[in-house]
Amino acid sequence: MTGSEPLIAAAISGIAVPVFQSILKGSGSLLGLFGKTLDENTKQIIFQASKKYAQTYANRHGLIKVLGMREPRNLESIYTAVQFLREEELQLLTSVEDLERAYRQAKRRSFQSKNKNKVSGLKVANEKQYLMVLGGPGTGKSTFLRRIGLEALRSKSGRFKHHLIPVFIELKEFRYSDVDIENKISDEFKICGFPESSRFTAKALEQGRLLILLDGLDEVPTDQTDEVIRKIQNFVDLYDKNHFITSCRVAAYRRYFRRFTDVAIAEFDDEQIETFITYWFENDPEASKDCWGKLNRHENSAAKELTQTPLLLTLICLLYQRARKFPANRATLFEKALRVLLEEWAGEKGIPQEDVYKGLDTRLKETLLSEIAYNAFKSNRLFLPRREVASQVQKFLEEVIDEKRIDGENVLESIEIQHGVIVERAEGIYSFSHLTLQEYLTAQYIDDNRQIQSLVIQHLTDSRWQEVFLLVAGLMRGGADELLILMTKKAQSLGQNLHINTLLQWADQITDTSEGQYKSAAKRAAALYLAHTLIEAKNIVLEPAKVSSSITLMIAYKLLMTRDSNRDVIATYALDITSDLGLDLVQAFTENMDFGYISYISKGLAERFNTGIEIIQNLFSRAIKDDDIVTAIKNTGILNGADFPTLIIQLNALLEKDSSKVISPEQLQKLFQETQQVWLGALKLRPEIVNFSEQDSEALRDYLYANRLILNCRQAAVRVSKKTWETIEEQMLMPKS
Repeated sequence: MTGSEPLIAAAISGIAVPVFQSILKGSGSLLGLFGKTLDENTKQIIFQASKKYAQTYANRHGLIKVLGMREPRNLESIYTAVQFLREEELQLLTSVEDLERAYRQAKRRSFQSKNKNKVSGLKVANEKQYLMVLGGPGTGKSTFLRRIGLEALRSKSGRFKHHLIPVFIELKEFRYSDVDIENKISDEFKICGFPESSRFTAKALEQGRLLILLDGLDEVPTDQTDEVIRKIQNFVDLYDKNHFITSCRVAAYRRYFRRFTDVAIAEFDDEQIETFITYWFENDPEASKDCWGKLNRHENSAAKELTQTPLLLTLICLLYQRARKFPANRATLFEKALRVLLEEWAGEKGIPQEDVYKGLDTRLKETLLSEIAYNAFKSNRLFLPRREVASQVQKFLEEVIDEKRIDGENVLESIEIQHGVIVERAEGIYSFSHLTLQEYLTAQYIDDNRQIQSLVIQHLTDSRWQEVFLLVAGLMRGGADELLILMTKKAQSLGQNLHINTLLQWADQITDTSEGQYKSAAKRAAALYLAHTLIEAKNIVLEPAKVSSSITLMIAYKLLMTRDSNRDVIATYALDITSDLGLDLVQAFTENMDFGYISYISKGLAERFNTGIEIIQNLFSRAIKDDDIVTAIKNTGILNGADFPTLIIQLNALLEKDSSKVISPEQLQKLFQETQQVWLGALKLRPEIVNFSEQDSEALRDYLYANRLILNCRQAAVRVSKKTWETIEEQMLMPKS
């Protein structure tokens, strides 16, 4: 607020002076301090008090220093505008089944639907005289109230449209004193030098000149909650001309205030996350761009999920700022995020704890939460009834604490209010606040209880468990050798399918003793990628290349030698073949065919139809004759014995065939199939190798997925012995003897 203090002081005194004048009119004097009117000297005293009030507010509520930050940050420099969910959006789904169905249909790592109706927080604050702001821990409730206060201080130059003096009160301050809101407001003015602060406060309240910001209803001790609520309700009723904004965690709120409009802070979307990062690194645009770019990489999708709340987004920015990268071990990142919620944030906010739960150290809390997480994840459930969760909590505490009279539901509520790791999504229905935290705690349970073997046997090919595998690898501080060896054995058993093994034999034979300077497994992976793309191409009009191709490419990427030129060659040929023989052609073919047939049927314009086919034919010609692709594959030297000269000759012959005239869709499909046969022949892919059933394709997908996961787990691991990894790498994608 530097530089704007005089304007802000003038705005505050512009409200205060008329209040003092009304006091003078009513009583004739201010205890003899001033005359019957406010002279310039008196107005100057009020102006100086107003200036100090603005400075005090900015110093107390305009700075952010959390999570061990070395220096405070100006709130306005990093503040990202929040959005609210309206009351009608808060409880639309009321059963476990509805919530499970909605989450899975959304197909995204978020418990909040993208289709929720959201509205600007500032807009709502301007529209509503009485507002209750709800949200989980670290969602920005307090920050929003503070920011609204800063906007109100600016008066006409701010974005809060009501000319009021903001008063920020932390409700936790009433823990050790009587709940006297008016006296607390008076103290705020008194310490800044307002004369007759009590009378000024009473008159300002009477005239509705204040914006009263009551922060942290959930931070009031349970035994005082009823009294605080009653006092707030009475205060609002008595001084109902003023504006009130109150904040509370969702878990602790029971719709206490009948006058108030309830809204919930929505999760940050991508635009808000990027804006926050830009503000955070305002003096280093390159760091901002790099941080945002890395956060959007596929391997960081779970980490990005955490950034949907400002608190954990702040953690992500702090971690990146220290090393210009995210922690190499993803388990370290999620462990830190969990500790922030279990220790640092609850401690900084001073949230009261339920007695039994207060006796648990952080490790025991993690053990309890990991047991709940694992049991739910194993049964493929994200949402749990209150009674079930409370029962697990009670059983655990009875075993670890010498206490038999434990109320599981009270402890569950305490866990939610203090940490927000588990939250109530609908009446009596709970889930973990982030899927990432449930996955991390599930992995922690598996590592703590030596469940590695059952994890591999039961879940290796289930993509839902992918993040758990990666986190388990990162948690095994003694080394992930056992995990990787078990995964390799299981993957090898998947490769014993007759068609898969035949394909593996071909890949091994065509790359064996080849000249390309790559690891043997990388050569086999590249050959499999090319072969599978061609296998899928026989149904190219019906469906694009399947995921198996991409998975094989990923394996090739991971196993390539470190020379950039080699890496680029493999990436280029693999991506070009996928594009030219797969996705681009399929999209162009189907889109233009639809356009052509619709035009032909609806308008009878054959010319429009033929134009569409010409476009397809041009794209197809480019796809079947591309010497660069063939040359790139040849130059890698990974395919021993492939007949590249004949391949080029036959592709050219196909291109010249019927090149002078427009051909029908049927002829085009036939030409495409002939092209596929040319490629298969040149690469020695016999019919018994490429004739895959749907079941075989699914088995191949599982096999390739398992091998890719092995590579990813090796990267995620803290340590793996060199001997173990060399053995695994040598055996990868090898056929059965």
